[in-house]
Amino acid sequence: MPESVHHEATHAGSRSLLKRFQGLPNDSPAKALIVTLLVCIFASVIVTGSAVLLRPQQIANSQLEQQRQIAEILKGASLVGDDLRTIQTDDLEARVVELETGNYVDGVDPATFDRTRLVRDPAHSVSIVPAQDLAQIKTRAKLAVVYLLLRDGKPQLVVLPIYGLGYGSMLHGFIGLSGDTETVIGLGFHEHGETPGLGALIDDPAWRRLWSGKKVWAPGGEVGLGVARGPVVSGTPEARSHVDGITGATWTGQGVTNLLRYWLGQHGFGPYLNKLRKAAR
Repeated sequence: MPESVHHEATHAGSRSLLKRFQGLPNDSPAKALIVTLLVCIFASVIVTGSAVLLRPQQIANSQLEQQRQIAEILKGASLVGDDLRTIQTDDLEARVVELETGNYVDGVDPATFDRTRLVRDPAHSVSIVPAQDLAQIKTRAKLAVVYLLLRDGKPQLVVLPIYGLGYGSMLHGFIGLSGDTETVIGLGFHEHGETPGLGALIDDPAWRRLWSGKKVWAPGGEVGLGVARGPVVSGTPEARSHVDGITGATWTGQGVTNLLRYWLGQHGFGPYLNKLRKAAR
């Protein structure tokens, strides 16, 4: 059949189907089903197209928020020394670390490092057994990006990415530590979906400031940081490493404690922090 004849036959068939559809009664179940399917398909195309178009902007906004959170954390850098009072994010060096060994990894660009993609790749991630999975993340990447300030070859401070399950969402943030890893200079979350007015109080600047100056390690050498179940009484042993609990958001506070215990522990940044302490001496 010649191509022109084929096209004409196709168009004729389409017109016939359209006429048959238009001829159906408006209350016809078949017509209602077809209209519903067409609307769903159209909506799906619009939503998918919008997501693709907006994705670069979403990534850019997320990166800006992360930089803002790190900048907020650095406001506590004067705890390490008065000469660090004016430290900015641009003063930090981004390095990629292998979590198992605590060694720096060459050949991986921190600027293009994509933790989410690596977590989904079995070749670049590890499954976490339930007994170790305090943060309830199930899988973590083998590598991570840290932000380091060096002076005369010695670490002055470090900012680490942390994340884990809160009450009803994953909490994504950073914690800043002194170069000897002993003292918290700041903590903040740049992404979460906790209950507004309750768990979302982890964004409250007053609560965030409570972390500055807290000691990371308990007397026995284990991670001591955490959120108390209520107000912390000044001068008590608990006050050394704990901040006030959030009223009405016990599960969120416990989630913060758990993710800190995981990421500062031996299955998280523990091996790297051990090396950092030695380098700071």
